[in-house]
Amino acid sequence: MTDYKTKPRYELLDGLRGVAALMVIWFHIFEGFATSALDQKFNHGYLAVDFFFILSGFVVGYAYDDRWPQLGLKGFFKRRLIRLHPLVVLGAVFGLLAFAVQGCVRWDGTHVDYWKVIIAFLLGVFLLPSFPGTSGEVRGNGEMFPLNGPSWSLFFEYIGNILYAFFLRRLSTKWLKVFVTVSGLSYAAYAMLNGSGTYSMGVGWTMAGTGFLGGLLRVTFSFSAGLLLSRNFCPKKIKGAFWICAAMIIALVSMPYIGKEANVLNGLYDTVCTLFIFPLIIYIGASGTAEGKATSKICTFLGDISYPVYILQYPFMYLFYAWLWDHGYTFSQTWPVAMAIFLCLPVLAYACLKLYDEPVRRWLSR
Repeated sequence: MTDYKTKPRYELLDGLRGVAALMVIWFHIFEGFATSALDQKFNHGYLAVDFFFILSGFVVGYAYDDRWPQLGLKGFFKRRLIRLHPLVVLGAVFGLLAFAVQGCVRWDGTHVDYWKVIIAFLLGVFLLPSFPGTSGEVRGNGEMFPLNGPSWSLFFEYIGNILYAFFLRRLSTKWLKVFVTVSGLSYAAYAMLNGSGTYSMGVGWTMAGTGFLGGLLRVTFSFSAGLLLSRNFCPKKIKGAFWICAAMIIALVSMPYIGKEANVLNGLYDTVCTLFIFPLIIYIGASGTAEGKATSKICTFLGDISYPVYILQYPFMYLFYAWLWDHGYTFSQTWPVAMAIFLCLPVLAYACLKLYDEPVRRWLSR
């Protein structure tokens, strides 16, 4: 999700972002079979967002820190909007279509007035959050972006970019370390003192309760930590870096909830992953190189589809959930459908990238 026009790409980081995006598909699939975070088998996929935020801070710092005098505030925001927003709009369109296919009804079966659906669509297009109980919150479960749930993380990604442009880039490395430390302690306190109510950092998708605060803590620490890592990055030669890091990501995000009830150990797990392990993975990934043409091609493809896979998948999940819940299906009954979703979404993402996103970005850049 970052602009590398005038600098070499961190090829392995592109690939790792794609691995994390694919794991989010499985996290969302298993949401359909869970009654809460406590019994979701593929539970920690939400941590992929923290990984994305750290990676975003790293590559934004790498791409823009030393170019700021030439680029300026206007140039920076123009580049970021061109890079990110076309797929935000397409995600809102897909979400609108999915909601229409479902009959424009809330999850409880209540019909939603069409003018409210249009409000939800326009809020999604302009990345403005809906508040619970307002006209734009059309699904009735408190989502910021009820037509395309994952847009919440792009909302916070934009906040991270704004923080960078107006504040973080101005900090000396010494003061940036202080900021990262304080924000990291705040993240840990929220996770381990049960700010979410479930000792989980799967927060930020709703404006209800402490949801917004949780999302803000996630992006504040992660984005600034990535920026600090980019400033202090001293690579070492690491063989097999991509495969090591990919295995680590898959293992970390697929972990079930720790404990049979709300448990502080789950908050500790989230904290350790985000504050320590994810920065280490990014360090290893940035230090390594693609060993062989096959690895290079895999990383390129995964990097290409990572953002469209992430931002475009959830409208199809809404349809999947409605089908599951209408029939009371279990995973053992529907795993072929789940596998088909997992295999088809990257194909759709690549098609949308080539036929829509890249042409639109080229046009906007001109």
